[in-house]
Amino acid sequence: MTEKTLKIDKGWLTNTRKVVSPHFDARPDPQDISLLIIHYISLPPEQFGSSDIDDFFQGKLDPHRHPYFAEISTLRVSAHCLINRAGEITQYVNFNDRAWHAGVSCFEGREECNDFAIGIELEGSNEQQFTMQQYASLQHLTQVIMQAYPLITKERIVGHCDVSPGRKIDPGQYFDWTRYLQAL
Repeated sequence: MTEKTLKIDKGWLTNTRKVVSPHFDARPDPQDISLLIIHYISLPPEQFGSSDIDDFFQGKLDPHRHPYFAEISTLRVSAHCLINRAGEITQYVNFNDRAWHAGVSCFEGREECNDFAIGIELEGSNEQQFTMQQYASLQHLTQVIMQAYPLITKERIVGHCDVSPGRKIDPGQYFDWTRYLQAL
C-alpha cells in the first residue's frame, strides 16, 4: 500500500477490504467527527488470523465455536476499521456513520464518544507487541483520516482506556504511543 492509493471517498476507504457491519447508525452531527480512538481485539482471545472478528462485527459469531464466543455473540459491536497483524486494513462502517466501538465513554467532559469518534481496532492483545506492519498502516490511515476530518488532531487521538478508564485497557501496555505519534 502506498500513500497515493489510500484515500477516503464519501466516508469509505479506497483500495481496502470492506466487510459491512449492520452495527452502526447515523451520527447526531455528521460535521463533528473530532476524535480517533485506538482499540485492540483478538478472537478468540490471544489468537489471530481468523475471520472471527468479521463475524463478530457482522453479528454472525457462532456461540458454539469457542466458550468465549458464547459470552459475546449477542453483543452488537463494530469499529470503523481493523488493522490485522500483516497491516491489512478492513473497513466495516463508513466514517461518516457512528460505529459502536467505545461504549460508555467520556472525552474532555463529553460523553458518548461514538457520536463524534472514529474507532480503529488493531488485531492484538495486552499480552503481545503489535507488528511493524500494523504501525505503518495505522500511521498511514491516521494521516488520511486527519486530512479528511481536520477536527481530529494529534491531541484528539486516544486509547479506549482514555475514554473508558477503569473499564477498558486497550490499546494496552505494548502499544508504542511515541512511535505512532512521532510519525504523524
